[in-house]
Amino acid sequence: MPEGGAILIFLVVGVVFGIGGIITSFLIHPRRKNAVKGEPYECGPPTQGPTWVRFKVQYFVYALLFVIFDVETIYLYPWAVKFNSLGMFAFVEMLIFISILVIGLWYAWKEGALEWK
Repeated sequence: MPEGGAILIFLVVGVVFGIGGIITSFLIHPRRKNAVKGEPYECGPPTQGPTWVRFKVQYFVYALLFVIFDVETIYLYPWAVKFNSLGMFAFVEMLIFISILVIGLWYAWKEGALEWK
């Protein structure tokens, strides 16, 4: 069987399983609604008054920067383990990678994304 046929079979099986799960859950889900099902469950007491809370965008900026530099360390670790056997080309590639991240950090710092207001 050619490689394209195997990929097509995996695609069809994946789609069938996905659609089959959605159809099965639609057919067997309970349909009775009552007031108890609308209450919060293990989420604290019911809210009083307006419940809209605005979060600062800076929380998300810090989280995004953390994820970026966390992913950077994930890529740096295997590179550091095999550093001696990779040669100069891999060293230059990693310098380019780190410089792109440093430029991004510098830009975020310059734009004031790291200042707490």
